[in-house]
Order: sequence, then structure tokens, then C-alpha cells
Amino acid sequence: MHLKQLNILFADDDIDDCQFFREALEALPVSTRLTTVNDGEQLMKYLGDHIYQLPHVLFLDINMPRKNGFECLAEIKQTEKLKDLPVVMFSTSNAPDKIKILFKTGADIYIRKPSSFSQLVQVIHHALPLAAENIFSNGKLKYILNA
Repeated sequence: MHLKQLNILFADDDIDDCQFFREALEALPVSTRLTTVNDGEQLMKYLGDHIYQLPHVLFLDINMPRKNGFECLAEIKQTEKLKDLPVVMFSTSNAPDKIKILFKTGADIYIRKPSSFSQLVQVIHHALPLAAENIFSNGKLKYILNA
């Protein structure tokens, strides 16, 4: 099954990261529609307001104001209508204990934010099919992607 357009939600408080992410998506041979939110409270409000038209995948930063990525992930996975949303955690941290907690909480993929634009394009390019695989198979595979 192929989607005509992949609806992606990106939650990150860093405006530059949001712009780089948008540009990286545009560099991919995939049709996407990107929505961005800039903190955890905005994220949860957006998901609540769009409960019947959720994105295909959520890219979620860990360090955000008002409600961090850990809190958002836990809330998403404990909410019946949101729990199957594929979540790609996106962070500068590479601490194994944090990654283990994220996977235990329900993250599907963990990406350490790359330092270059080409690496960002590469990890997003690898993450999207994995997230789509989880969308259609409802699989509970866990992935760590490093550029």
C-alpha cells in the first residue's frame, strides 16, 4: 500500500531545526505535508484537535518547554486514540538509559539529531519507510538511527 502524501507532524522548539527538517523533507523523493508545533502543550492540543485525522508519523524532540518529549510520549501512548501513532524521537542526546526509557514508553524510532544537512536528509529518508512499516503492520519494532 502506497500513500500519495505522508502527513508528518514535527514537534521541536528550535525554529532553525524546524526549518532544516522542512528543507530535508523537500529534498526527499516523497510527497509530504509537514505541520510543526513548538512545544509539548501545542503538540498535545494539536493531537487532541485532530484526533480523527492524525498525522502518519510524529517526529518528537525530547527537550521542549512547557511539556517535554518524555511527558508527551507517555501521554500519547496512554491515550487510547493516540497510542498507535508512530513516534520518532529526535534529540541531540545519545544516552543509552534515556533511549531505553523512550522505547519502554512506546517510541518506535530514535534518531540522534545529525550535525549536517545531508545527514539529516539521510536519517529522515531511512526513518520514513520504517515508520510507514509500523503504520501498516502495527509492528512493534524499535530502531535507533544515527547518521
